[in-house]
Amino acid sequence: MTPRTAFLGAPLLTFAYGVIRIVDGLDGVRGPGTAWTVGHLAFIAAMTLFTIAFGEMSRMAGNGRLATAVSTIATTGALCLTAQFTIDVVAGALTDDHETMSEAITRVAALPGVSPVVYEVGPYLFYGGMLALVLQLAVTRRVKAWTPFLVVCDLLLPLLDKDFIPLGATLLLVSFTSLSRRVPPTTGAGTSTSTKNPALPVPGRPAAG
Repeated sequence: MTPRTAFLGAPLLTFAYGVIRIVDGLDGVRGPGTAWTVGHLAFIAAMTLFTIAFGEMSRMAGNGRLATAVSTIATTGALCLTAQFTIDVVAGALTDDHETMSEAITRVAALPGVSPVVYEVGPYLFYGGMLALVLQLAVTRRVKAWTPFLVVCDLLLPLLDKDFIPLGATLLLVSFTSLSRRVPPTTGAGTSTSTKNPALPVPGRPAAG
């Protein structure tokens, strides 16, 4: 998986989750079922790609202490969201109706440390870390000034209504497409050609509902 692919795949998978979530709720409830599981797995896959993108954004920013720290924070938040959505998937797989599933999720959230890490604080590390990375790139003029604005819109829209997740993901795709164009073609490609000796290959280098 290359950073370029991660920059495009992360918002696309988030978009897919948002659309599937809307479809899942057309009958008045969300989960359990195929739509619930597929949508949540798409979001978990998005988190995996986001972590790759964060590492590349840190590299773009020079891999300094600040960029590395912020990338670590954002990645930690992605792991917390992954845990949250994994709980949802498992609860959905083990139950037959929405009420029972919600009760199972509530019981897990009540375990010591789970709620603050997985639901209350941890996820915001992802959102805040991603915004901080983009702001750092904008301040150092490595991305266009409008890029952080689109990221902010992506973060705020779901707070207004979770049905806006696809719209927010679309805006994020625009900003991440701009970022992907700054990734060197050989970055993360597995092998590349050395500029000093072209004949020698060198290693190259993401609550219920």
